[in-house]
Amino acid sequence: MTAFAHASEEELSRILDYYQVAWEYEPRSFPILFNLEGKVVESFAPDFYLPELDLYVELTTLKQSLVRKKNRKLRRLRELYPDVRIKLFYARDFRALLLKYGRLELTESLTGPEGQSSLRAASEVEAAV
Repeated sequence: MTAFAHASEEELSRILDYYQVAWEYEPRSFPILFNLEGKVVESFAPDFYLPELDLYVELTTLKQSLVRKKNRKLRRLRELYPDVRIKLFYARDFRALLLKYGRLELTESLTGPEGQSSLRAASEVEAAV
C-alpha cells in the first residue's frame, strides 16, 4: 500500500487505477539547486510518473503562495532536464478532473488546505484514461 502525502494524490491514484493507467508514486527526485561545492541543496520529486506516457505529474492543490514556489521548482527542473516531460495540475485542473469522473462530493475536501492536511498534462492524462 502506498503512503501518500496528501488525499488528493490518493484520489488521483484511484482514478488512474480505475482506468488501468500504470503509475509510480514519487519514483525519482531531481536535483535542482546546488551549492558552490556542487552539493545538492534542493530537489524536486514529482508526485507521479506514468511510464506508458513517459510523463511526470505534479499535483498542486495548495494555497497560492506555495503554488509560486512549486512553479519556480518546475521552471528550474525544465531548465536542467529539458527532456523530462512533466505536467503540473493546479487545483482547478484537479477539480475539473474530479467533476469529470463523477467525484463532485470530493472537490472541496481534496483541494485547498483541507486536501493537504490529511495525507500527502491534463489532456495527456485524460487521453490515457
